[in-house]
Amino acid sequence: MKSVWLLLVLVAAVKAERTFVGDQVFRIHLQSQEQLRVLQSLEHEEEWQLDFWLHPVSTDLPVDIRVPSSSLSSMKEFLLTHNIPFTIIIENLQELIDMEKTEMEESQKMEKSTRSFNFGAYHTLETIYSWMDTLVAQYPHLVTKQEIGKSYENRPMYVLKFSTGGTNRPAIWIDTGIHSREWVSPATGLWTANKIVSDFGSDASLTSLLNTMDIYMLILANPDGYVYTHTNNRMWRKTRSLNSGSSCRGVDPNRNWDAGFGGPGASTSPCSDSYHGPFAHSEIEVKNVVDLIKSHGNFKSFISVHAYSQLLMYPYGYTCTDVADKAELDSLGRAAASRNSLSNGTLYNPASGGSIDWSYDTGIKYSFAFELRDTGYYGFLLPSNQIIPTATETWLALKHIMEYVRDHPY
Repeated sequence: MKSVWLLLVLVAAVKAERTFVGDQVFRIHLQSQEQLRVLQSLEHEEEWQLDFWLHPVSTDLPVDIRVPSSSLSSMKEFLLTHNIPFTIIIENLQELIDMEKTEMEESQKMEKSTRSFNFGAYHTLETIYSWMDTLVAQYPHLVTKQEIGKSYENRPMYVLKFSTGGTNRPAIWIDTGIHSREWVSPATGLWTANKIVSDFGSDASLTSLLNTMDIYMLILANPDGYVYTHTNNRMWRKTRSLNSGSSCRGVDPNRNWDAGFGGPGASTSPCSDSYHGPFAHSEIEVKNVVDLIKSHGNFKSFISVHAYSQLLMYPYGYTCTDVADKAELDSLGRAAASRNSLSNGTLYNPASGGSIDWSYDTGIKYSFAFELRDTGYYGFLLPSNQIIPTATETWLALKHIMEYVRDHPY
């Protein structure tokens, strides 16, 4: 009897992983405000189970939508009826997911045989946490690992602190992986952490930075969601908290901050990928960061790394009111973006409850959000051979911002 029960459990576990066979990603270039309004109305349509990869926020920006295979004909008919042109940029999403899995498996085999960490590959949470311990062991006088709290599912959240000593020095915050399906974000975080320790002592500018400031890096800001993308649903974006009165789980952790909470760009539906949660900082993952930032009290820059679009953004997202430091942030953002393939702009992107709006409102002037590669051809499934090029170019922009913050204490 026990063996039968175990078999059923194993079968259920196998069935638990969601597949996306035949799902396609549509790209739409909006041609009018009317088309923008039409697409925005689709965001609240739940029957077709559309997954907006890039939301309709402006006629200047493309819209990317993952359309389930069961909704393809309905979606195409809808777009044709409203004279909205579209192209299909991903023909079969599952094929890309399968390719990604194969690459990961091959990389894991190679790492086991060579006993070396491959920064040009995607990794599981366990592997990432193990690598953090290795880094701390190799550079004990430069790096420490701090647990800032537990996730909803009781996983530890670790921050890497790069410091040459001193107490409560001015600091720079960097987080990656807040949206769990954006794998290139934590992969870039890993490469960046290694770059910092590798260049310290030989790169005069970085050495000067770390002699006066600390850098805090949270590589997995949404550990539960990240694990879920590896085990159950590659396209999962949110946390994994239970929502009272709903069978749908999770909250969008970048709509959960106390900055215009519940405003434009956030959903009241627990089933939405943009669900803002029952109240600001309801998600323990967000609260852990808030508590650390507030208790520290001396952060000068707050940088959150996302994917995709190749953009560098600064506050605000929850209102079209310009921030007081708009001119300086715009100038710094453009200078940083010019060092790689990022674009810096002041487009109003309605997304309330975002982390960099919160950090700016709490007094951290130099608050920026990166959107890494690509511009849509692969979306969230960026091939692993683009990880190191992405991280390398991001480092140039990131370093420029950090140097500026070092040289402009406020």
